[in-house]
Amino acid sequence: MLDLNDIMIFARVIEAGSFTAAARLLGMPKTTVSRRIAALERELGVRLLHRTTRSLSPTDAGRLYYEESSQALRAIEGANLRLAEARTEPAGTIRISAPVGFGGHFLQDAIFDLLATYPKSRVELRLTDDRLNLVENGIDLAFRTGILEDSTLIARKLGSTHRLLCASPDYLARCGAPDRPADLVRHDCVVAGQSTHAQWLLEGPHGQETVAVSGRFAANEMQAVMAAAIAGYGIARLPHGSPIPSSAMGGCAAFSTVTRPRSVACTSSIRAAGTCRLWSRPLSNSPPDA
Repeated sequence: MLDLNDIMIFARVIEAGSFTAAARLLGMPKTTVSRRIAALERELGVRLLHRTTRSLSPTDAGRLYYEESSQALRAIEGANLRLAEARTEPAGTIRISAPVGFGGHFLQDAIFDLLATYPKSRVELRLTDDRLNLVENGIDLAFRTGILEDSTLIARKLGSTHRLLCASPDYLARCGAPDRPADLVRHDCVVAGQSTHAQWLLEGPHGQETVAVSGRFAANEMQAVMAAAIAGYGIARLPHGSPIPSSAMGGCAAFSTVTRPRSVACTSSIRAAGTCRLWSRPLSNSPPDA
């Protein structure tokens, strides 16, 4: 007879990408995870995973089985979650990942309010502009901007965000202001990323267009990007509503980047899904352009 726990373990292995990561997520020995997957394969009479010494991936049958069974697991977890929410208040440590600018200026008030409401809860906030793997890093919630590429995550849309192109008065005095997106090719741009070269999708007077930009400075952290723009090292894409003194910025171009959704995402575990629902309610009222 099929054991529902074995199906759940199989789903976690697929989502985590390895026996080791799944074992860490489930809080059980790696050998136990491997043994339960083998038992499930024997019961089904089909191999679900390709195993090598360096990698693990689902077979065609395993991929199909995960797609079908994960929907049923989520329905069961959702029912369990609603029952748990009805009889207990949130408790324990919640690990959150968020972009530096958003987490430092817009998220902290919501965190403090919820800590006051639920005194048995604790929060570990990790601010980074890198997209971390939730399972590998033990994260319960991640705040993301743009389209979520990981289909195994549960996501709730909080609102939308857009960025404006801004530069310091010193830079604009030396180099002038761009009138249209194509003008950025001739400007120094401060890039939020790993490279000083980037592709910016912009919304101009004639619709959307992609412009290849470059500059002398790049950083994967928004505070550093703001500092470089204020110091006069080029034009930066900054979140609308960023806490920058008006005297530090000479103005914004007559076009902006395309509006993108902001979401809160979590893994499909019962605890994480409940945390996602709990924390998304008050954050849905956060500034839409944050």
